[in-house]
Formats: sequence, C-alpha cells, structure tokens
Amino acid sequence: MADRRATSLGEIIRQQRELAELSMRQFAELAGISNPYLSQIERGLRAPSQAVLDQIARTLKVSSDALYEQAGFSPPGAEPETGGVLEAIAQDPRLTARQRTALREVYEAFVASSPRVRTRTAARTGDDGAAAGPAADDGAAADGGALADSGALADAEAGS
Repeated sequence: MADRRATSLGEIIRQQRELAELSMRQFAELAGISNPYLSQIERGLRAPSQAVLDQIARTLKVSSDALYEQAGFSPPGAEPETGGVLEAIAQDPRLTARQRTALREVYEAFVASSPRVRTRTAARTGDDGAAAGPAADDGAAADGGALADSGALADAEAGS
C-alpha cells in the first residue's frame, strides 16, 4: 500500500474511532493490537495488514471494504484501477493528440463492454434476476462487439 493510501486509511480509522468515542488505548485493546501500532496506522506511518484491518473494521462495526472506500481507493482484489492505462496514454510523447483520443476511446469501450464489469453490475442491481453463470463470463459476445467497434475506429482513422 502506498504512503498516500496508508495516510488516508489511517485518517479514516482515526475519525471512525473518535466517532465511536473510544480512546486510542481502548480501541487498540478491543481490536487486539498494540497501542503504538494503532498510533502508527492512524498517522499513516504503517499500513495495516489485511488481517489487522479486518480486526479494526470489526471493532468499528464496518467492513474493511468500507474503510478502503471511505479512504478513496479500491480494496485489494477489487477491479484494477484504470487510471494507470489512461495516464500512460496521456503521457506517451510518441502519440499525437488524435491517437491519444482514439486509444482512450477504444480502451474505455473495451472496459465498458467487459463481461466482468457487466456481470458485477447486473448482479449488484439485480437487473435480470438470475445469477450470473459461466456463460456470462465467457466474453464471446462482448469481445466480438468490441473488436468490431475497434475495427470501425481503425477504418475511420485510416480514412482521415
């Protein structure tokens, strides 16, 4: 976990502890960790392991995922952050502005049509009322459509 993330997470933990009106010593005891370790976590000097974060979350009566989200980032194992890809496209000096735009649009189209994203969204909202099975994850329909879209984009680029 990066320093920025540890700091954000530590601040959230401290705020939640204070909202629960618990001293650092009381909270550390309830969470089963040492007072100095909790202090380091809250100040962003140390990032808690997943097991320690689970203990802290349990003590706060929230999920560890909720703590990550309040701190402004995805929990480990969640959808990968797409900012790295888009940032790389934006920073590559070998690309023209037009190429950057095309790559960004193609990337966003692929991500939007990803069966994994669509399956999670449908499962979360209950759109179709059925559990997503293996057929929903094979990606055959989504990939075919995305490839056709990227081919059309390539044709448009070549023609201009």
